[in-house]
Amino acid sequence: MQFTLKSNFQPSGDQPEAIKSLESGIQNGARDQVLLGVTGSGKTFTMANVIKDLNMPTLIISHNKTLAGQLYQEMRDFFPDNAVSYFVSYYDYYQPEAYMPSSDTYIEKEATINERIDKLRLQSTTNIMTRNDVIVVASVSCIYNIGDPKEYGKYELPIFVGLKTGWKDLATKLIDMQYDRSDYEFSRGSFRVRGYTMDIYPAYQDIAYRLEFGIDDVTSITPFDPVSGKSVDEKIGKEGIVIFPTKLYLVNQERYQNSEAQIRSDLEKEVNALKAKNKLVEAQRLMQRTNYDLETLKELGSVNGIENYSRYFDGRKSGERPFCLPDFFSHAYGNEWLCIIDESHMTVPQIRGMFNGDQARKRTLIDYGFRLEAAIDNRPLKWNEFYDLIPRTVYVSATPNEFELDKSEGHIVEQLVRPTGIVDPEIEIRPSKNEIEDVIKEIKVRAAKDERVLVTTLTKKTAEDLAGYLTEQGIRAKYLHSDVKTLERTDILDSLRKNEFDCLIGVNLLREGLDLPEVTLVAILDADREGFLRSRVSLIQTMGRAARNIKGEVILYAETITGSMKAAIEEIRRRRDYQLEYNKKNNIDPATIIKPLREKIIENDAEDLAWQGLGDKSTSTLMKLNAESLTPTDREKWIKKLERDMKKLAGDMQFEMAIQVRDKIRELKEENT
Repeated sequence: MQFTLKSNFQPSGDQPEAIKSLESGIQNGARDQVLLGVTGSGKTFTMANVIKDLNMPTLIISHNKTLAGQLYQEMRDFFPDNAVSYFVSYYDYYQPEAYMPSSDTYIEKEATINERIDKLRLQSTTNIMTRNDVIVVASVSCIYNIGDPKEYGKYELPIFVGLKTGWKDLATKLIDMQYDRSDYEFSRGSFRVRGYTMDIYPAYQDIAYRLEFGIDDVTSITPFDPVSGKSVDEKIGKEGIVIFPTKLYLVNQERYQNSEAQIRSDLEKEVNALKAKNKLVEAQRLMQRTNYDLETLKELGSVNGIENYSRYFDGRKSGERPFCLPDFFSHAYGNEWLCIIDESHMTVPQIRGMFNGDQARKRTLIDYGFRLEAAIDNRPLKWNEFYDLIPRTVYVSATPNEFELDKSEGHIVEQLVRPTGIVDPEIEIRPSKNEIEDVIKEIKVRAAKDERVLVTTLTKKTAEDLAGYLTEQGIRAKYLHSDVKTLERTDILDSLRKNEFDCLIGVNLLREGLDLPEVTLVAILDADREGFLRSRVSLIQTMGRAARNIKGEVILYAETITGSMKAAIEEIRRRRDYQLEYNKKNNIDPATIIKPLREKIIENDAEDLAWQGLGDKSTSTLMKLNAESLTPTDREKWIKKLERDMKKLAGDMQFEMAIQVRDKIRELKEENT
């Protein structure tokens, strides 16, 4: 199938040249390329055109779920007729298994799987196994173990009219694929039987299938809406349908039997090793835990924490990497697919850092007898393992790091033109000796014109103290940093845009992702303090916050010009000159962006918090209650209600609100114990 891009716009500015260069690089065998595109230049549209022109299955990786969700929605709008999927971790609630020796506290793995996200994950792998027009937008969770695609493919269940089988045989196969028989509650991942009719509700889609049987074969297949029961308009050809499992990782009896002897052998060795070290409690713990898991696997085919035994079931050797989502791409398409790493300056370090954090937690579990040594191989990929899986990569960022630039070996494609014509801000360097007094003067000048100012400091305490000092000087100021609750951050930014105050002071949250057209000045204090917050990338991102207004300016307060400052200033000026030249050549008159205010995630009123999308105020009332004020019965009732609300919020991709509800659930559960 072909990718069909649908949009009301055509590539403009330097998008056509960027598209052509990227495609040429891929066609000529370039292993790595960088798309260096300023914010507002239409990088996503460029990516979509490259995918369409090359007609190549694509994996797009983003560094957090919210950005991945936005990309998924954009790509789905661009390619409504193609298979665009969303692959992130099970969301609603996840507590990894852990042990804290200092307090002798064991925390069992606990996960509440969001049904809609689970469906989208399964839909991703199903699309990869069955189609060629596939785009999967994923978070970094795509480098975690999800099982061997070859084994997953063995569970394919093709069903077509004329298939010689009875409903009992199909039911047995569906149960092996972890489908539940449920004649009363027909839900995703289940089937039901009525006479000579079987209904199957696949775990990865929103329609179900009704199979009718003759004496020894399937006589008809009808797709229908599982809620209303009405038939839906979906053509089913002679090839029929293919049903895939409800889980990405399955263990059949044959694989279990082949692995059991090795597991028990390793168990005996490790138990003896613990006893030799006089760790008798740990040895007994490991023996009990592993035997319980093995018996449960034998009876049910699954167990909580089954992934810790994946090395045995996959037939991997000690230290060998697990299978992950890129393996599905390689299995289905060989080397004929593309990987795009969005916001690569953030995503690449995240991929590179996942392995070490996971290993530290697992090692503690193993040392204290909670897991076999093999659990260490249920892990995210190392960078080199991930990189070896990817046939070709495009790193997309406004500020790519040296790592990506070095990898690209000169294959750097620039997209520096904004269709609006807005240029990057003018930059001025001033002495830091009297920076506070100077900042106050600049803020007052802009406040008189109803303009806004951003000020960045190096620490949270400095931001808070400066906000207090500015307020004492008669300036309306607020601070913003990571200790401010996620939902309140949005309210603060909206208040700034509404002119409810004049100056916002922050540390690192003012770097990227903020679209504040009213800001005409960004002041960076202590700009010459080399480090993460004053690196070349950070400075470029921070200065870019003034690139939404034609009056945008940046003031760097410093006593010396560091290497990072020099590099950042040169880059901003280069981009500014490029846009000015383009505007002159094309007679473009830059204009400040007019951007309407977004609806708040939470609306404040005199009585309560109106949580959008949940339909009542009881949730917001509970969010403010002290857990100790509830009786045990009421607490249980509220926990169940909050869990339903959390699932709905996460399903609607309102991740920030879902996090707040999740934290409240934790608080209530802790009070229960």
